[in-house]
This record gives sequence, C-alpha cells and structure tokens, in this order.
Amino acid sequence: MSCGVFCRSAHAPDGIRRAPVVAPFEQATEPERTTVITPKLLYDLLVARGADFFAGIPDSLLKDFCAYITDHTPRDRHVIAANEGAAVGLAAGYHIATGRYPVVYLQNSGMGTIVNPLLSLVDEEVYSVPVIFVVGWRGEPGTVDEPQHVKQGKVTLDMLQAMGMKYAVLSDNEDDARTQIDECFTHLRDRSAPYFFVVRRGTFAKYALATPDTAPYELDREEALKIIVSRLDAADIVVSTTGMLSRELFELREALGHGHDRDFLTVGSMGHSSQIALGIALHARTRTIFSLDGDGAALMHLGSLAIIGSMGPTNFKHIVFNNGAHDSVGGQSTVGFHADLCAVAKACRYRHVFSAATRAELEAAIRDLRDCGGPAFLEIRIRKGSRENLERPTSKPVHNKQLLMAALQR
Repeated sequence: MSCGVFCRSAHAPDGIRRAPVVAPFEQATEPERTTVITPKLLYDLLVARGADFFAGIPDSLLKDFCAYITDHTPRDRHVIAANEGAAVGLAAGYHIATGRYPVVYLQNSGMGTIVNPLLSLVDEEVYSVPVIFVVGWRGEPGTVDEPQHVKQGKVTLDMLQAMGMKYAVLSDNEDDARTQIDECFTHLRDRSAPYFFVVRRGTFAKYALATPDTAPYELDREEALKIIVSRLDAADIVVSTTGMLSRELFELREALGHGHDRDFLTVGSMGHSSQIALGIALHARTRTIFSLDGDGAALMHLGSLAIIGSMGPTNFKHIVFNNGAHDSVGGQSTVGFHADLCAVAKACRYRHVFSAATRAELEAAIRDLRDCGGPAFLEIRIRKGSRENLERPTSKPVHNKQLLMAALQR
C-alpha cells in the first residue's frame, strides 16, 4: 500500500483498476470496505513514536480521527488552526522548541494553502523540519464526490510527487498500517523531512466526540437564513460561503420558487467568498451584494475584512453566521466564540456593525443592515448542526456562474 516519491501509478497506487470519475453533484458515498482501522490505532502509533502535537483544519474524511485527537490530546498540544498554512507554521515552531515530531491534518483541498510553507519552510532543502501530514483524499478517482473535489482528487498524488514529497496511501489493514508508520518514522529520522499519509474515504472506524460542545443560542443557521432571505429584494445578489450554508440557500430558493440566478454558491475555495463578493460589489455598483459567510471561513482569511473596509463599497453587506464550529466537516470547534468579530469589523473600518443572537434581534438587525450604507457587518450567533436530509445543489458550478453573470447584465 505504500507509494513513494517516484510512484507513477498516481491514480491507482495499490494497482487496482478504477472506474472513471462520475458526474458532479451526485452524493458522495462510502465505499464498501471489509476492514477499517480505528482512530485510536493511528493516534497511539504516532504518539508512541514521539509525534504528540497536532494542528490542522478538520476534514469530513478525517472527522473520526480529528474527534479522537480532540478528546485525548492536552489543549496545548492540539490547535485547530486558522488555515492549513498556519498549521504548518505551528508544527515548525513545535519541532524547533522540542525536537519532536508534529502532525498536521487537512483535507486535500487545503494542499494549495500549504505549498508555500511546505516548500519554503519545512522542506529538507530549507529548514528540514520532519512533519507528518495526514490528508483526506476527497475526489479520489473512481469515487463519487462533489465538483470542487474532482480536480483536486485527480492531482493530489501528482502534486506530492511534483514537490518531491514522500507519501503513502494509508492502509485500512492494521498490520500494513503499522508497517507504514514504521517507514514514516524511519524517513523522519533519516531525512528530517516531511512525510504524507493520504487517507481514503471510509478508512477509519467511527468515533464520536465524548463531550460534543453546544452553544445556547436560539436560532440554527437555516432558521437565520430564512429570516435574511425573506428580507432581500429581487435585485439583491448573494454570495454564500462553502459548506452547509450554500446547500441550505439552494434548497430555500427551490422551496420559495425564486430561481438561482441571484446567488453565487461558493462550493470550494473556503475563506474566499467575501472577496468574491467584494469583486462583484466593486463592479456592480447598482446592486446590493450580500456576502453570507461562516465563522471558520472568515477566520481563515481574516485580513479580507481589512481589504473590504479599505475599499469601502457602499453596496457591500457582510453577514457572518457564527456557530463556533467547522460544521460541515464534523463540528470541530473554531475560535469564533472567543473572538470579537464585530470589534474586528469596526477596526477594519466597516461603516456599520450589528450583532444578533435571537430571532427578534435578527429581525431588527437585518432591517438596519438593509437601510444603512456599506460596508456593513452583521454577526449572527447560532447553534451548530443541520438537517440530515439536506441535499446538495443539483446544478453544476459553471451553470451557477453563467446564470448570475446573465442576471448582472440585465
């Protein structure tokens, strides 16, 4: 199951012939597996060999492993980072301070974010920092996945090879996984260089957080979204962030018979929806642009708020749904409830700033937000969680873009 730097069978590292990638927007399905490994096994094997610091961004394929880390790691040795690149920086700092081995976990969609610190910081030709990366392989060729993961899945192993990174596709067989871990630590000791474990869907046995965190807020995200959409005008444009929020917006438009030509559903590129909205707002001045953001996405690229404030678009309205969690990938905590996002927006020169935590407060705040000049900011504190029967959008991303472009020209 191991595949090194010069493996040429990039899309079938175990030699299995795979089916072609299926059409976008079909539901991702769990592959049938006769074996799985427990999150405890991988965690114990890593910690026993000296890898006892964890940092990263949660991933749906790694959610059981991430939950186990959360329950069993001291607080100062586990950081859910602002973004994947920052996690690499944390890992480097830990190794410099201790000489021990850090572990960085992420979804393969975050590999682009780590290229800079990977090649200019921890690479063996620069500072030579032995970091273990655990990467969820969304969009693996031959599996059904969402459209934003298809291309990333195709090129995941190719990217590692192009960067000269040693890697293995983590086995779901315990004995093979132990052998792979041993090979990894031999590499860390001999080369003082990064090593990647690529994790397929369904590799881990299920594990749930022992003490799931809950927030005592009145509204959930979907309830808050319904209030906001009910206050929008027909000419308003909405840019929604990655994850459940865009799926809920799509379903709500369907239920209301609104159509989808006023919305841009940001299905990938987490953390960048506010800048997409800003780009539209600066060049569609007669329209009011609503950026519907999440706390995890906003925190990932917090400097974007400063850019919005400095550009000062009067037609820009920024709404952050803050549930203190990376909700669509397992519910792992963010620092959303520990940061004063309204104070950050004020410091970034948003003209008006509002907050809401109840239905009545949101009803009042959305009226004020509509009436004021932008850039304006609204934080809504909500409970995490979503409906189990929430579907994914049924249109392709390029069709979504074309509809919106046509609407903006009218």
